[in-house]
Amino acid sequence: MITKIVHWGCRIFLAVIFIYAAYTKIENPLQFAAAIEAYKLLPPGIVIWVVDILPWLELGLGAAVLVGPLVRYTAASIAAFLAFFITVMLITYLRGIEADCGCFGVGERISPLTLIRDTSFMLPALFLFAQPWIEARGWLSRRMR
Repeated sequence: MITKIVHWGCRIFLAVIFIYAAYTKIENPLQFAAAIEAYKLLPPGIVIWVVDILPWLELGLGAAVLVGPLVRYTAASIAAFLAFFITVMLITYLRGIEADCGCFGVGERISPLTLIRDTSFMLPALFLFAQPWIEARGWLSRRMR
């Protein structure tokens, strides 16, 4: 029972985060492009491509984790996606570049807090990926007794 509650909580949480993030980028593509350019990692031609593709990928992942039959694989994709972007943000932060995160629109600078927040988003994805092993070992059921 507790595993199902945690499972659905993780799915709903990730879906809301990814769908909202996609919405903010689709709604304001020029602001999103400016946020990506501020990272100073990509040439302008690639930035436009990322602005056109990335929000739809986020939207697809958000929808897939909520309604898709391959939740475990979607969760692995989300974790990989987050790991990549956390790495990009960390590199930008360590280079001393003051850039907007771009995660949920503009106005939020990359900081240790945004890095911790985005890293914490990986936890539900990792749970969904590892759920078969967690259930097989009875870790949640033993801890809840």
